[in-house]
Amino acid sequence: MTALTFATLENFVGKELGVSEWVAVDQQMIDKFADCTGDRQWIHVDIERARRESPFRTPIAHGYLTLSLVATLAQDLGIMPENTQAAFNYGLDKVRFVAPVKAGARVRLRTTLMSVEEKGPGQYLMKAGNTVEIDGDERPALVAETLVMLYERRRKAGA
Repeated sequence: MTALTFATLENFVGKELGVSEWVAVDQQMIDKFADCTGDRQWIHVDIERARRESPFRTPIAHGYLTLSLVATLAQDLGIMPENTQAAFNYGLDKVRFVAPVKAGARVRLRTTLMSVEEKGPGQYLMKAGNTVEIDGDERPALVAETLVMLYERRRKAGA
């Protein structure tokens, strides 16, 4: 397979860049996210009430917790071109939370390169289509179009 480099990036548009390993979204992760964000809504953190009152009969992960996993799982896929000096989140074009992630579920990321646009010398805007899949569920947890600004490591003069 051709290596993913800045010179070959255009060749990968429309192609799947990879699928991550499965990651467990357990109650401890959900509770830590709630602590960090202050979002302690019962549907996420109150196990007994969720069993009684939630339509899912168990706590569910915050949508933004699931969304936050996209960046980490994408890094684990190694989808940055060789010779990337830096990569920064640039934004989102579209996010849809399709299905809840129940506490204890496993999720993984599937990423496709949608476009790449040169923004300046050694600077590229990469748009990726991301699907967070739930193990055993036909519906994904979410679909998101992410934008990442990439900076190519420049060779030093005389090197």
